Amino acid sequence: MSPSPDPESKEPAPSPGASEPAGEGRKEGSKDRGAGKAKAGGKSKPAKGTASEAPKKGKPVPDNPNFRYIVRFAGVDLDGRRSTVLALSGVRGIGPRIAQTTVRLAGLNAAEMIGNLPEATVDGLEELVHTLPTKVPPWLVNHQNDHVTGESAHLIGADLETGVRDDTNQMRMIRSYKGVRHERGQKVRGQRTRSNGRTGMAAGVLKKEAKAAAAAAAAASGATPAAATPAPAATKAAPAAKTAAKPADAPATKS
Repeated sequence: MSPSPDPESKEPAPSPGASEPAGEGRKEGSKDRGAGKAKAGGKSKPAKGTASEAPKKGKPVPDNPNFRYIVRFAGVDLDGRRSTVLALSGVRGIGPRIAQTTVRLAGLNAAEMIGNLPEATVDGLEELVHTLPTKVPPWLVNHQNDHVTGESAHLIGADLETGVRDDTNQMRMIRSYKGVRHERGQKVRGQRTRSNGRTGMAAGVLKKEAKAAAAAAAAASGATPAAATPAPAATKAAPAAKTAAKPADAPATKS
């Protein structure tokens, strides 16, 4: 016979979570996972205001003693710390293409800050913009074949606004299609107008407030509103009365 096991020598297996309070094991596990990520090479974001944070890049500080922070060009104040191409594109009528073309024709560095350029060079750039039609293809300028002189020009600044207004008034005066569309405030270049470009009040839609105001105005004037009065019922035309038939002639009696 095999010896019976001693009951006192057996110890009950500890139940999971019985020897430690609830939630403690979960916290330790999360800490271990965080430590594992740190060991694996995970990078933590630096706190704001620390030395490891990269400083924001600002505009360059010029070291030229004759540097101009504000450059006057075609009646517009330009930021002298911008490059020449970007600064010229801030003038109305000069886009990136015209600015790049002007700088190339003048033989200047496009990345040079416009504040470093002498005043005479800036004046030369302005004159070059006005003489562009003689040095570039005609499709590059913004005012071709003037209706008075027949010449092409490139308008900038206040001259561009005046030229556009004069052209619009000319089209209105001759009653052209574009002039009539300008006059009515509608789209001019053949765009879709069924769902876009609608102006005026909404057609076919009446709000509750508009209906109430119309009813109040009608009541004040003593007339019933048209929406409240029912449409008169269609009456059938009475059949025409039949005319009495003439009596037949009596047969003639022999004498």
